[in-house]
Amino acid sequence: MDAQGRGRADNIDPADQWVLNPNTGDYELRLQASAPQSGVPGPRRTVSRAGAAAASPRTAPGRERDPLPDNDVPGPRRRRGAPEEPLPGRRRTRTKPKASRAKKVLLWTGGTMAFVLVGVSAAGYLYLKHLEGNVQTTNVGDAGAKGFSKDEAFNILIIGTDKRTGKGNEGYGDAGSVGHADTNILLHVAKDRSNATAMSIPRDLVVDIPNCPTIQEDGSTKDIAGTPAQRFNTSLGQSERDPGCTMRTVKAVTGIPVDHFMMADFNAVKTLTTAVGGVEVCVAKAVDDEESKLKLPKGKSTVAGEQALAFVRTRHSFGNQGDLDRIKVQQQFLGSLMRKMSSSDTLTSPRKLVKLAEAATKALTVDTGIGKVDTLKDVALELKKVPPKNITFTTVPVRDNPADGAVRKTVIVDPAAAPQVFSMIKDDVSFTEVKKKAKKEKAEVAARLKGTRSAASEIRVDVYNGGAPAGSAQETLDWLQNSQGVTKSSQLGNADETLSRTTVEYSPDQADQARKLADLMGLPASAMKPGKSETNSQGLPAIVLTLGKDFKGAGVSLTAPSKAPEGIQKSTADKSVCAS
Repeated sequence: MDAQGRGRADNIDPADQWVLNPNTGDYELRLQASAPQSGVPGPRRTVSRAGAAAASPRTAPGRERDPLPDNDVPGPRRRRGAPEEPLPGRRRTRTKPKASRAKKVLLWTGGTMAFVLVGVSAAGYLYLKHLEGNVQTTNVGDAGAKGFSKDEAFNILIIGTDKRTGKGNEGYGDAGSVGHADTNILLHVAKDRSNATAMSIPRDLVVDIPNCPTIQEDGSTKDIAGTPAQRFNTSLGQSERDPGCTMRTVKAVTGIPVDHFMMADFNAVKTLTTAVGGVEVCVAKAVDDEESKLKLPKGKSTVAGEQALAFVRTRHSFGNQGDLDRIKVQQQFLGSLMRKMSSSDTLTSPRKLVKLAEAATKALTVDTGIGKVDTLKDVALELKKVPPKNITFTTVPVRDNPADGAVRKTVIVDPAAAPQVFSMIKDDVSFTEVKKKAKKEKAEVAARLKGTRSAASEIRVDVYNGGAPAGSAQETLDWLQNSQGVTKSSQLGNADETLSRTTVEYSPDQADQARKLADLMGLPASAMKPGKSETNSQGLPAIVLTLGKDFKGAGVSLTAPSKAPEGIQKSTADKSVCAS
């Protein structure tokens, strides 16, 4: 990179390039030196009182005003320890921004499974723009077309590739790899930011990879045919598949829509752990792995650079030496890195934060939907609202692939446990105990289903389509009347607005009818909206049933599980666990 790109030139310290703009009162990042000033002082002249009063604070009465750059911002200071070279004709000044514990910016990178907290002040906007230039973007078309919203839950797929690019990575295993999806974590952040779930997807999970339209460099679209019964990691790189194809594969397997992706390669774990000064890990027994070159004593150690990469790559040192046990180790490493990033010695060290920000953005590739610095900042600030104790790490429930026989090379989705895990993530249900306020609100909502139920024949309901597939309202009406005995029902076409979730709106005196309808439809308590109803064609009050985008068909339950199935692997980001 050039001197400006590094924020360093001619012995100028990057930390000293934040200077005070006297016109705005804000600190600004100044990457160009001030214009040289004349060494010959101007002739003395007299000024009137009015002239003196109007003079700049920098202009002493009776003296010519020194020439300044157009924006009146002082030039950068020399790096500490460099020879002093004051400009003739002008006294050298030193301006230092106040050290502040600024806003935390949380960026999550894939492959290395790393959370990165970057502290910035309000004056850091220009530096964030510089960081934006480090980030690479990929256009994945409609796979990542959804914009980012601060008011909604969101899902980001974190991808770590096994591509051996970068200094020192040529000797790792498959040197000619095109960059498969070697490590995959689907990060779901709850709408109320009270919790998050990071679900690992095994690279050796056998899935059906769907057809994938990919955007070419010239803007054209190339359709890559899907292939059944393939390892998940081939959803990227193989046959020129892009990260959008991996996103589509996740949705096809789990039913969970993926909004965005973040991707990194081997270099990320080395540069990030070095930037933060190392990450503490723990092993239940001493490790000496010839293949990964990992050597650790029993107990706690601090790893960085090559040693950190070896820790997250090794699969022969823990458990049954398979990918599932390596996933657990990677999750433990990620939790430890999160704790290190949020520690006071990191957040209060401007130099460490600058190194961390540079390392993170250079290691990152994202979709164009979040490729702008403002959007990345928003994502980061929303992520940091989630308490570490409510960030759950888990893995897609799997079984050994019966097609492998005794070899056990691949796995398949567990049809008994996986749907419940997928449903909890899709329906924004926490895997941990959330804060008391959220629990209280959920209890109040759940209370709406408590009470008496009317007979089905007493329910008066008008059905609207508010985002469900075409024909859903008529389908539901037929089902209610012919199968459930809700004869006092009618279908009134499309609703005035599109809803993400199906709702039942009712007045207080219709609560018993609303509960019965919710039972019949398989609706959760959160679908019930008290305080509103309308008048049907007979002039009688009627419940309003609006079918949202989540509608799956008449009689198909929309009630999400309230807790994870027994026996699934999970841990939280606030606890340290020794790998075994």
